[in-house]
Amino acid sequence: MGDIGQFLPMILIFVVAYFFMIRPQMKRQKDEKKFAAALKRGDKVVTKSGLHGKILELNDKDFSCILETMAGKLKFDRSAISMEMSRKLSAPDKK
Repeated sequence: MGDIGQFLPMILIFVVAYFFMIRPQMKRQKDEKKFAAALKRGDKVVTKSGLHGKILELNDKDFSCILETMAGKLKFDRSAISMEMSRKLSAPDKK
């Protein structure tokens, strides 16, 4: 019991780190992957850099998309599209 007692604080730290840091990050990555796969033509999105646009084309070969913006058409990686900011854009205001 003495040997296990010495390792108990380390085990506790690992368990706490897993539930508060590792597990939520894995869930967020899974949600972002699902969001990127669910994108379709006509969706209004915001990139992580803050560019607003509407999806014109999706390319499954290189996992990219073409956005129509006020500046014209731009090609982006699907991973550059922000899940949180795009959902806020499409959610109705509660005023």
